[in-house]
Amino acid sequence: MIKKMVKLFYLILIVVLLTGCPGEINHLGEVYDPTVIPRPNVAVLVTEGFHDEEVYMTMGYLSNYGMDITVIGPQTSTVKAYNSDFTLNIQRSVNNISVDEFDGLILPGGTAPSVLREDPAIVEFVKEFFESEKPVAAICHGPQILAAANVLEGRTCTGVSSIQAELEQAGAVYKDEAVVIDRNLITSRTPPDLFVFSRAIFNAVTSSFRFCC
Repeated sequence: MIKKMVKLFYLILIVVLLTGCPGEINHLGEVYDPTVIPRPNVAVLVTEGFHDEEVYMTMGYLSNYGMDITVIGPQTSTVKAYNSDFTLNIQRSVNNISVDEFDGLILPGGTAPSVLREDPAIVEFVKEFFESEKPVAAICHGPQILAAANVLEGRTCTGVSSIQAELEQAGAVYKDEAVVIDRNLITSRTPPDLFVFSRAIFNAVTSSFRFCC
């Protein structure tokens, strides 16, 4: 219990540091005011075995800057992180949603992507979302789902080094960089890259949302 509380404290502290840097809001743009304009809605795809930091910190960053977050997965349920005792409620099943409902899609890592890529409904949803040209962001093992969806041919991306060969076999050009942006695709390697990963997602969704709306 004590270890869980300590980790929660550090997660909250890191989110505050990521989202509360002086001047950062001016760099990223205005916070969305729902009384003036609609808020972007970003989907986060998870199942059992998600990576806690890659989910909570990214969600916290985007929420702090006025974006709505919807947790999606194979079915509505409560799932547990692979690297801690933290849990997360899946709010919507991919079987009951459409790409049109969301302005961005995030694929966190952990052991969850290896499960998600075996689900035809998940793979089809991710493929459709990617082909809509809306922002799709994946970190760590998250790009494994994109490889399964056959959308990486000719794309430049990154991910945890252990999946480099897998991404290259899927036709991608792999770069060992903190964040790689190739049109609507945003990828990062591991938790130390979460700040630039989250900022890139914010910028991409902001640009896409304002352009289309």
